[in-house]
Amino acid sequence: MKGLWAVILMVLCTLGFSSGAFAEQAEEKETHKVEAAKEVELVHSEKPPVSGSVGLGVFNKYVFRGYELSDDSVVVQPSVSVSYKYFSVSFWGNIDSEEHPTQSFVPDREDEKSFNETDLTLSYTFVIDKLSMTAGYIYYGTKYVTETEELFLTLGYDTLLKPTLSVYRDITTYPGTYVNLSVAHSLPLVKDITLDLGASAGYFAGDNDYWNTYERSTGAYTGDEYKAFHDGMVKAGLTVPVAEHVSVQPVMQYWFPLSDKAKKTIDGSSYNFNGKLDDTLVAGVNMTLSF
Repeated sequence: MKGLWAVILMVLCTLGFSSGAFAEQAEEKETHKVEAAKEVELVHSEKPPVSGSVGLGVFNKYVFRGYELSDDSVVVQPSVSVSYKYFSVSFWGNIDSEEHPTQSFVPDREDEKSFNETDLTLSYTFVIDKLSMTAGYIYYGTKYVTETEELFLTLGYDTLLKPTLSVYRDITTYPGTYVNLSVAHSLPLVKDITLDLGASAGYFAGDNDYWNTYERSTGAYTGDEYKAFHDGMVKAGLTVPVAEHVSVQPVMQYWFPLSDKAKKTIDGSSYNFNGKLDDTLVAGVNMTLSF
């Protein structure tokens, strides 16, 4: 855990320096999203009883927790979110224009278009002053691997850099725990346009045989379960209002492995059964209608 806090401090220091030089960063959800992705917004007590958004993202790649899940194609990611007071339900999808395999992805329809993932999230957010806590459930409807489910808990604090700590626990197919720390900041530019900057660091710990690592002595996945500082991400984008409640958000994300284990290969095989992580650049645009 000392190593994890070292990574956290490094990320926070890096973001603090960047803000003095050119700006600070605005995060994903996680992006789950998204993140779309999977990003956590702080919920304020004065929000209307019913609110929501409809979004559409277009990107050159789909990357989830550092894993490359598309290659040499365009991905289209629709999303819908509706909240009633502090309860929320959201849908997120991924359409790959032409599926190609990667070290982490085996297509369900290689060289063809596929609507290969639909995620459903249910959550409740509790707010005390600047602190928000969100607990929820995610169903991952994936065609390229067996579907699975997660429970998650997110803590966010509405202060400089908006630090957010999220913990996800797979409860069905791939038992393991993923922890992500993110920071974010938006700076006003001109005519309500903002510069949005963000960064995140993830740690993963698998805890069943699915996560056994590759061993040279056996030539198979018979080693210890995968546990490592996993993925890092920094991003920069703009939010550009184009009409009332409508905005366009061009964004670039740079993903990278956080440890030698995350990028390790042995005799051409990934140390992690799900595939090694590479330095990866994601670019695209989100379009959002809020209500």
